[in-house]
Amino acid sequence: MPISQPDKETIELWPGGAPGALGTEPEDRPSITLYPPDPALKTGSAMVVLPGGGYGGHADHEGRPVAEWLNSIGIFAAVLQYRLGPRYHHPCMVEDACRAIRTVRYRAKEWELDANHVGILGFSAGGHLTASATTLATPGNPSAADPIDRLSSRPDVSVPIYAVMEMRGPYSHDGSRLNLLGENPPDDLIDLLTPRLHVTKDTPPTLLLHAVDDAAVPMENTLLYALALSKARVPYQIQAYQNGGHGFGMGTGNPILSRWPDDAALWLKSYGF
Repeated sequence: MPISQPDKETIELWPGGAPGALGTEPEDRPSITLYPPDPALKTGSAMVVLPGGGYGGHADHEGRPVAEWLNSIGIFAAVLQYRLGPRYHHPCMVEDACRAIRTVRYRAKEWELDANHVGILGFSAGGHLTASATTLATPGNPSAADPIDRLSSRPDVSVPIYAVMEMRGPYSHDGSRLNLLGENPPDDLIDLLTPRLHVTKDTPPTLLLHAVDDAAVPMENTLLYALALSKARVPYQIQAYQNGGHGFGMGTGNPILSRWPDDAALWLKSYGF
């Protein structure tokens, strides 16, 4: 079910119905919940935030707390409630993420944002969706009837955190793959949703975070993606933590992990965020 934040504005990404929608219930209507920063702090930058949950749910601790941290450093946050499996499969999730980026760009003037400073950040399966939306981004279609579709879905920075990256082999996360791709997906679909295979020189600067002792989504997911970034000469940074496991969110209560938001803020600032 979508995350409910009654004190925040939530807007549907397709008010007339999402492509491929199977109904009109909340789970059929992808949306973004808006977190504008204090006007005294705002930088004009924005991040689309994708909570994890194995493509079967949205983890609360990877939504609102992350948005509030971004607000604290002056960044506008839009928390995406993307469609979920097993009711939905690819391409719905990537469509939702790309639409969210385009929507923020389209509303940039209204929300007093810089359309050239729109990034994406996600955790676990949301990290996979972050990397997928990044590597499968498309330019806008200038002749599209919908003006939102005329804008690029390429984020200006990308931040996958303890992300699922591999869709096959010893490092894959079977639950995420099942919810995303269904039973027995063909090889070409598995390859399409393996983000490292689609990194190019045009992939945006990327910040990767992971714990070495992550038993649910092994660190190799991040390392293999970083290798692809390196080969393509894409600027990237890895923040690796010896201990932390999976799903540490903001790292609250851990004196080492809880420093990652400060380090990430410095990295974001280096790119004008």
